[in-house]
Amino acid sequence: STGREPVGLLDVGNTDTPTESDDETLITGSTGPITTRFPPEPNGYLHLGHAKAVSFNFAVARMFAPDGRCHMRLDDTNPSKEGQEYVDSILEDVRWIQSGCSPFPDNVDGDDSPKKSTSADIGPWFGPVRTTSECFDFIYDCAVSLIKSGDAYMESLTAEEMREYRGTLTEPGKESPYRNRSVEENLEMFEKMRAGEYKEGEHILRAKIDMSSPNINMRDPALYRIKHESHQNTGDKWCIYPMYDFSHPISDALEGITHSLCTLEFEDHRPLYDWTIEKLSDVGLIKSRPRQIEFSRLNLK
Repeated sequence: STGREPVGLLDVGNTDTPTESDDETLITGSTGPITTRFPPEPNGYLHLGHAKAVSFNFAVARMFAPDGRCHMRLDDTNPSKEGQEYVDSILEDVRWIQSGCSPFPDNVDGDDSPKKSTSADIGPWFGPVRTTSECFDFIYDCAVSLIKSGDAYMESLTAEEMREYRGTLTEPGKESPYRNRSVEENLEMFEKMRAGEYKEGEHILRAKIDMSSPNINMRDPALYRIKHESHQNTGDKWCIYPMYDFSHPISDALEGITHSLCTLEFEDHRPLYDWTIEKLSDVGLIKSRPRQIEFSRLNLK
């Protein structure tokens, strides 16, 4: 469904060769140790499928000892549904799932990666517990860059109108009447959006990709939305928050993740992951180019 060849686990250690894709220029440019991550959203308790994801990401990193490592990250981009109770529960469960396994060393010679500094950081993962919210300023800068390059625009359609314009699995979508706003107007509106001058749902920021794409995820997906809510980590600093599909590849790149391992439900999201990395690499905002690889979900009978 992505139009790209599947990538197998045996390819994980191969970080210097081109990815099999429609775009021959998109390569895995990450250097350094093989680095995976477990990045749940702190909006609920872990379930059995998460247990497999935890075990898989940690196990793959250990396959490339002594330098392989697995990060623990909380993708906290939606303050409406997240809370400290879920954060504490997730970290406790990951510690339990990995109990009996040796933790990744925190101090590696010549490594300037962040170190564990609080009791909450103590766990089997490499380094401290990371959060997407730590990167909000940089993610915002990435959005501004996409606007300046003509790859993002401010949308003013209602949610219902956007669904109508989106099309279906068998019919292409239609371009929004706001798609060709000038860069200057988009930048001005995005600044006002950050300043809290718009109501929730009044505008969003969208990527400008292809409304006729057979992959619905590539039909000008949302990048930022308005939420006038306090965040558990950033307080009231922000009233706009990045969408998961936009923040996720950026966070991976900033952390030096080499391989973003996820379940097959994200296969159709991989082209957007690669698009984001490529666009931001082209302007020099991102140096590392992580690679998304899918694995099967866990089914029980």
